[in-house]
Amino acid sequence: MPQTHQASLTPRFVPAAKPLPEQIAEAIECRSTPLSHLLRLMAALDAEGGNEALRHQLRARIGAPLDS
Repeated sequence: MPQTHQASLTPRFVPAAKPLPEQIAEAIECRSTPLSHLLRLMAALDAEGGNEALRHQLRARIGAPLDS
């Protein structure tokens, strides 16, 4: 089936994602960050291999026991 509309190839501005440590630092500082967002950051940190200091800070912010 032939296409009747060609998509525009105009480049779009897509902001670069912040590095994970920067995202975590901002989320920890902001007291209104939802728990679901903190948990997604923790999952991303675990998937990345994770920095133990960042993991400790996130757990403290989330309120999870440190030995879990």
